[in-house]
Amino acid sequence: MGNQTQFKKGDKNCAGPGRPKGLQNKATGAAREAIARFVDGNADRLQGWLDTVAEEQGALAAIRCFNDLLEYHVPKLARHTITGADDGPVQLTIKWTE
Repeated sequence: MGNQTQFKKGDKNCAGPGRPKGLQNKATGAAREAIARFVDGNADRLQGWLDTVAEEQGALAAIRCFNDLLEYHVPKLARHTITGADDGPVQLTIKWTE
């Protein structure tokens, strides 16, 4: 058996608290920054590339190319579902007072 250390939730003796929720790791941040520089530096050429893709493969292929590139430049938003009690519909009550 190897030397194994087990940490328990809330253990203050571990190496540190870790990365705060929502903070990107360095590699992800660097990749997004590199893609942003590429897009910004080639914005004028990007239209020509998309026009070529559209001519050769159709408009849908050009839109997909742009969408794929944009996905790494602008982060996707998380989807949220709001439900009422027991996963039922949300009930909204408005009280009118004069």
